[in-house]
Amino acid sequence: MAVLKVKFTKTKRDKLAQVLWILNWVSVVSGIILFSLGLFLKIEIKKRNEVMAKGDINSVPNMLISVGVIACIINFLGGKICYDCSDANKFSRWKLVMLPYIVCTFCFTFCILVGALMCYTMRNELEESLYLGLRDAIKFYKDTDIPGRCFLKKTVDLLQIGFRCCGNNGFRDWFEIQWVSPRYLNMASKEVLDRLKSNVDGKFLVDGVPFSCCNPSSPRPCIQYQLTNNSAHYNYDFLTEELNIWMKGCREALLDYYTGIMRSIGIAALLIWLFELSVLIGVRYLQTAMKNVLLLGDLEGESDGWLLENSFVETAKYNINIIKNLGKANQISTVSSMNDPNIDVQNTESGKTNITTKSIPAAR
Repeated sequence: MAVLKVKFTKTKRDKLAQVLWILNWVSVVSGIILFSLGLFLKIEIKKRNEVMAKGDINSVPNMLISVGVIACIINFLGGKICYDCSDANKFSRWKLVMLPYIVCTFCFTFCILVGALMCYTMRNELEESLYLGLRDAIKFYKDTDIPGRCFLKKTVDLLQIGFRCCGNNGFRDWFEIQWVSPRYLNMASKEVLDRLKSNVDGKFLVDGVPFSCCNPSSPRPCIQYQLTNNSAHYNYDFLTEELNIWMKGCREALLDYYTGIMRSIGIAALLIWLFELSVLIGVRYLQTAMKNVLLLGDLEGESDGWLLENSFVETAKYNINIIKNLGKANQISTVSSMNDPNIDVQNTESGKTNITTKSIPAAR
């Protein structure tokens, strides 16, 4: 029994073909949108590539870009097919192409769904990439004279100012590393020497943060050094007073930023997937309706259209059997071919040939 069978008159078939022709061109625009969204996300990730560890974070934008290009090609072809399907005579040239086209389009729409879901599952990979990348960027913040790292100070400062964040997880991350370049340390100062000697690794650690962590909206001048020393500042208690530096870590700030972008892209991709799926359903109805018209031979009469010719269970069993038997048709068994009566059959009408048979000598 056919699934969701609908009866179409010639007028309905023509209108369906015309509507699908328009919708396929709209789908070309949706493909361009997918391509643009993927390209935008790739550029945004590329902008802050210095504070991200290498990983599979580009898989989502690459997926969206690929799907967008394929969408333009497939829907352009679909528009041509639907335009010709308004004429039964022109439909004949596409008769053998439409079913493979529908199968390929179904796989393509599934890829759109996968791309949309990847936008929501990418958070963990992105969070790990940001954690490792920011950790290394902060670690090399002081290396302004080393090629390949000299740009990291500017990158981290602009990042903390732009996203109103401080450190990787928070401002205390700066307490655990030496972020002041050795060239700016006064080695003649007893305080500097004492700090270097007090550290096992010989690092100059301070309870301070770079200037880019300061909050310019705070009414009090920025306190970026001796943050945990109450006696170093007038009327100050770091445990109770709200510090005038950014409290949010840059990993959290960047993660929220990219999560918002990917959530919006995921919603757009889901809407495009639903639209593409509805167009695919319409093309399937048009294909089956036109096919039945040719079978009936009455181009002006009514015809049935459906999604599946048989039930879901029967269709699934049929496809599973095709997969199981795939490749078995061309297999030749060497054992069975030895007893195949069709091999080396002697034609009795062509005469007999006397062949001297040599006996095999017995072993002595």
